[in-house]
Amino acid sequence: MSHARGEYEDLKKTAPDIYDAVFALTQAAEKAGLDKHLLKLIKLRASQINGCAFCLQHHVLQSERLGLSTDKINLVAVWREAPIFSARERAALAWTEALTFLPEGVSDEVYAEARREFSETELLYLTSAVASINVWNRFGAAYRWTPPARQPVRVATSARAAGE
Repeated sequence: MSHARGEYEDLKKTAPDIYDAVFALTQAAEKAGLDKHLLKLIKLRASQINGCAFCLQHHVLQSERLGLSTDKINLVAVWREAPIFSARERAALAWTEALTFLPEGVSDEVYAEARREFSETELLYLTSAVASINVWNRFGAAYRWTPPARQPVRVATSARAAGE
């Protein structure tokens, strides 16, 4: 097991200008109106590809809180084989992979698929979302940020709370 070289909070404290710039880029796609569930899917997929445990766990927990289906969270790594993803989600995931594996470039086929599902403006904002998660992944992986812990579910223990 590897040890953390730094933590997420360290970036905020030590280099707040960097944190603010990346955070602003992160928020741009959501402010532009792209679907929050779609954005979570691309953040999960990029974080899987980049091996960023912090970002992956962070976005799994956020996805659950947003109500993204557990099946989509679990199957995003194999989205091509899972029929539960819409054409729009598939185009976004293909775009994410193309931009995350950038040395392979972005094929005309992937671009055409993305343009069928997204307007020019939407695709620009989707690209900004992919870029921002890749930036966060670089920090998280380089500094081995500790993944956030799942908060325990509070269960009522009294008989009255259990309906008895």
